[in-house]
Amino acid sequence: MPLRAAVVGTGGISHEHLSFLAGRTAIGDVASRVELWAVADLSAASAAYAAKTFGARAAYTDLKELLEIEQPDVVHILTPPDTHVRLATMCLEAGADVICEKPITPSYPDLVGLIGTADRCHRQIMESHNYRFNHAVEEMVAATDRGELGEIREVTIRIALPVTDPDTRFGDPNLPSPIHAMPAGVIHDFTTHFAYLLLHLAPGVTYDRVAAAWSRHSGNQLFRYDDLDALLIGDGPDGPVHARLRFDARSAPETFTIAVRGSKGMAETDIFQPYLRMVRPRTVGSRLSPVANHLLNGASLFSSGVRNFGNKLMQRGPYEGLHHMLDLTYRAMASGTDLPVSHHDMLAASALVDALLDQEATR
Repeated sequence: MPLRAAVVGTGGISHEHLSFLAGRTAIGDVASRVELWAVADLSAASAAYAAKTFGARAAYTDLKELLEIEQPDVVHILTPPDTHVRLATMCLEAGADVICEKPITPSYPDLVGLIGTADRCHRQIMESHNYRFNHAVEEMVAATDRGELGEIREVTIRIALPVTDPDTRFGDPNLPSPIHAMPAGVIHDFTTHFAYLLLHLAPGVTYDRVAAAWSRHSGNQLFRYDDLDALLIGDGPDGPVHARLRFDARSAPETFTIAVRGSKGMAETDIFQPYLRMVRPRTVGSRLSPVANHLLNGASLFSSGVRNFGNKLMQRGPYEGLHHMLDLTYRAMASGTDLPVSHHDMLAASALVDALLDQEATR
């Protein structure tokens, strides 16, 4: 029988989760494995609209009532971060597995406690590390695993978003986001992406030196910080690895770039405008490899431009990795195999986020 899924929270990201659960993605055969059973939100109108739009059986404003009546197998928690621990605990103790948006908990000790609750209840819990499963990121990891880039030396992740703009959802002074209440404000919400991507792209590295500069350059008083520049140096299986994590609210264009550099070459992509650029030794020899890289990357960029234009027309966002992750998750649940994001993955990312926040606390 398909697993019965419930969604709690009908904010922006819920559209992607609900689309998957309703079978409205390019991934086939979803309906045979999972059924959208119920939706909950504090707003009765929002819950009813989401249920009607995506074909859920019922809508609720009370999660406890939903759990008692509908008894879902899996609950997607998509509410503000400060509610995650409480709601996830309710779901686990009611006998449901949990898929939770990031950051799943405010700190590493909180995550240890929540995983302990899941173990005590004999249930599964997983944090969304969705960008790990975007096609371009998977290709970069595959190239690294094949040794095409050589030994990993450096990882750079850069996000540029005008979050302080009053016309955006974070910068609107008339409707402040609950995320502003997090220890480092809005940027805190992005640090989990930084952490899990860095750890996934350069596995086995222990970052024992972390320096993070937290700043506010805008006059928007909602923000405690709107800029992060972090440098991390760690030791990995193949020697030292440097990493730079950068969040910038003032530069254009909007970007979410990831670059991995190794002893033989480099790979680069942009989550917002997906492409894959690889600079590595080619079979034509060392002298012609630069020319071959230019030609092959030029063709790849052209095809990516056409594909991205089509995505714009079809209003597809950068969440193909989320749908892929959810598909892998439900397949794992059905077969009793390991979930795609392990407890180790979650704990390592949370510890790295705490290390960045420790720098904020001591500035």
